[in-house]
Amino acid sequence: MYAIVEIAGQQFKVEQDQQIFVHRLEAEEGSKIDFDKVLLMDDAGKINVGAPVIKGAKVTAKVLEHLKGDKVIVFKKKRRKGYKVRNGHRQYLTKLEILKIDSKAPAAKKVAPKKEANPVAKKAQAKKPTAKKPAAKKAQAKKATAKKATAKKAE
Repeated sequence: MYAIVEIAGQQFKVEQDQQIFVHRLEAEEGSKIDFDKVLLMDDAGKINVGAPVIKGAKVTAKVLEHLKGDKVIVFKKKRRKGYKVRNGHRQYLTKLEILKIDSKAPAAKKVAPKKEANPVAKKAQAKKPTAKKPAAKKAQAKKATAKKATAKKAE
């Protein structure tokens, strides 16, 4: 059984008892973390694809340690210009161990929506037209007075 999970903005293919390195997470060493963004699961050939995630599925992992990755040399050069820059970088990482993959986690309790006392009254309110005509009449009245005023000025 394996799953594709989104952890810290990246997607990982994980299996039970696997150890992976991810970008640094805000968690204590030895603590357990649940990841809810499960994008795909494969259980003995039965593939379940989420749209975009699988509801109720989660992956539980344990934080083993926080460490720094290998040094990466960043070298920039422009030929014939005498320009050379050399920098190094070490990424902060977290080492995780995948403890278990749950296809259906217990669903959180959902509050039932409140029912309306009179559904007919709700439909009647939705069908009432809005009062747009008085605003249009006011605009026409303003235009008419403006025309009269310009006609008097022209005379």
